[in-house]
Amino acid sequence: MDKNKLQGKITFIHHDKDYATIEYTVNDKIKSINGNISEQTQQKLKAGGIIKKIHHFLIGDEVSFIIVPTPRGDKMMADNIQFLFNNALDALLNKAVIENRFVGYLKKVDDNYFVKETGSYIPFPLLLSPWEIPPNDAALNEPVFFKLDNPDKGAKATASLFKSTYIPEYMRALKLFKNKEAIKATVYKVTHHGVFINLVGEKIQAKIPVTAKEGNVKVGDIINVIITYLGHSKIVVEKV
Repeated sequence: MDKNKLQGKITFIHHDKDYATIEYTVNDKIKSINGNISEQTQQKLKAGGIIKKIHHFLIGDEVSFIIVPTPRGDKMMADNIQFLFNNALDALLNKAVIENRFVGYLKKVDDNYFVKETGSYIPFPLLLSPWEIPPNDAALNEPVFFKLDNPDKGAKATASLFKSTYIPEYMRALKLFKNKEAIKATVYKVTHHGVFINLVGEKIQAKIPVTAKEGNVKVGDIINVIITYLGHSKIVVEKV
C-alpha cells in the first residue's frame, strides 16, 4: 500500500448526505475521520483509474484512503476511499447459503425499512412485497427474524421478513394458486405491451402477453385464467 494511504473500517454511514465515518489507528491511537462516498465521487475515482468499479459501502467495510484538507480548508477529510474487504459481510453471505435465517433490529428511515443484523450491525434494505402490510411503528427497534433474498449480490443484498403479514386479497390469491382454481379475471387495461387484468378485486393484478387471439380484447372483458406462480413480489398467470 502507498505510504500515504491509511487503512480503516467504516463505522457509520449517512446515506442521505453520502458520507462515511472511518475509524483507523495511528501510533496505537484510535482516530476517526469522515469522507465522501457518493456515486459521483466514485465515478471520478473510476474514471481516474483509482478504483475498478462502484461500491455500495456498508458498515464494517475495510477501506484504504488518504487524508486531505476539506474544500474550505478548515479541517481534514478522507479522500480516494477504496473498498478492500468486509469479513463480517462475507460471513453473513456464506451463512445465507447454508442457513438463511438471521436476527436483526427493524429500522425505518423516511419511508424505507432496514434490518440491522445484530452481530455485525450491517443494515440491509428490507424489500416489502407489494401485497405486504408494512410493519407498524411498535415493531421498530425490536428484534425480528429475516433472510437475505439475493446473497449473490454481495453488498447490494436485500432482506425480507420471515413472518410477513399480507392483505386479504393476497391470501385469497394464494389459496386459488394452491388449489389451481380458475379465476374470472376482468380486463382493466389493454396496450401493445399486454392485457392487464384484475384477479382478486383491484389489489391483485397481472398481465397477459398480447397475441393474435387477444387482438379484440377490450376493457371490461372477462378472461378465465389460473395462477401458475405466486411469490413474494411476482405473479404469473395463463389463460385456460
